[in-house]
Amino acid sequence: QVQLVESGGGLVQAGGSLRLSCAASGRPFSTSYMGWFRQAPGKEREFVAAITWSGARTVYADSVKGRFTSSRDNAKNTVYLQMNSLKPEDTGVYYCAATRYSAPNSASMYDYWGQGTQVTVSS
Repeated sequence: QVQLVESGGGLVQAGGSLRLSCAASGRPFSTSYMGWFRQAPGKEREFVAAITWSGARTVYADSVKGRFTSSRDNAKNTVYLQMNSLKPEDTGVYYCAATRYSAPNSASMYDYWGQGTQVTVSS
């Protein structure tokens, strides 16, 4: 079974930066995209960003485009989400996930999920 573990969340002031990590382990999995989603209190889980297993393509939600960057370190089996110019509306629990399909912004298409890491942006 594939296991995904997020880390790097915390409390940051508006305008600051955080880097989230998602370490993958377990049995091999034919992954198309590694995705990032977030869920704010009282809101539905929403797509943030995704990157192909090879790292050749990235996809971003309009709300984070130009501020967030997803990348991979294949040697460490780790995906990163660099978050710059953070806003209070970025606050939420951030999850990484893996999907076999080519619809990276659809949460229902993801097969494996991490436990989440809290990101809080103060104003």
